[in-house]
Amino acid sequence: MSLPKTEKIWCNGKFIPWDDAKIHVLSHVVSYGSAVFEGIRCYETAHGPAIFRLREHMQRLLNSAHIYRMDVPFTVDALVQATLDLVRTNNVTACYVRPIVLRGYGDVGVDPQHCPVDVYLACWEWGKYLGAEALSSGVDVCISSWNRPAPNTLPQMAKAAANYMNSQLIRMEARSNGYAEGIALDVNGYVSEGSGENVFVVMNGAVSTPPFANSALPGITRDSVMTICRELGIPVAEQMLPREMLYIADEVFFCGTAAEITPIRSIDRIKVGIGSCGPITKRVQEEYFAIITGKKPDRHGWLSPVGVASGVAVR
Repeated sequence: MSLPKTEKIWCNGKFIPWDDAKIHVLSHVVSYGSAVFEGIRCYETAHGPAIFRLREHMQRLLNSAHIYRMDVPFTVDALVQATLDLVRTNNVTACYVRPIVLRGYGDVGVDPQHCPVDVYLACWEWGKYLGAEALSSGVDVCISSWNRPAPNTLPQMAKAAANYMNSQLIRMEARSNGYAEGIALDVNGYVSEGSGENVFVVMNGAVSTPPFANSALPGITRDSVMTICRELGIPVAEQMLPREMLYIADEVFFCGTAAEITPIRSIDRIKVGIGSCGPITKRVQEEYFAIITGKKPDRHGWLSPVGVASGVAVR
């Protein structure tokens, strides 16, 4: 199924037609996966379209690029404004935004330093990642046979394209076995994350999520969930989680830009809690959606309203 096209894509400081956003087959990124990226949602709020935690996503994009020694010629401010311009130019409201920083056409050797660094921003309309009913009914998942990469192999704090080859294996294995998604363990057998989501566990009224040391991505939605828990008076902490904790937990849920906050109703065919969205997951979910849709005040400044397009500064 093809992506629903929008009119323009932002490329290195200017807008180009969607169909003109092409790269050479010998671009470094094609052979070696040398790209970093983000996934960001724009929501239709009570006050017009607004992008969720845009600045934090762009800072993480630059952090990922920095880890891989990619010199990005745009500041966070420039990328934030370019994204607002992109959504406005394409005249969309609720949409998904994909920033990509990639190594382009230059050298075909492993060393990427003689290849240009190109920056793209695209957006399109996109629905619920794990299905329309997943947010209310929950999803069935499995523990993947594929582990997340060990520390000091591939940096898991970078949202890099190469990391998602591992994610593809996790996701394909899960789907071929009849599950909506898979959960990966780290190299030591502790819970890490889903193929593209952070994992939270609820036990005796307290919420836990794996620390970054368990090869979990520093998720923006993850941080939002932890903030919401604290405000609701729900104990929340980073904690190493053995696999069996998932089976005996009262509730387990995914979170991420694509998945938003999705309850998990079973793991490896073992029912989790009541087998649907649990009470704490529901409280966090309701608060999250109230903020991102503008039904409650944006007390943290998480939403960037889509305003009038303007020029983009270059660093």
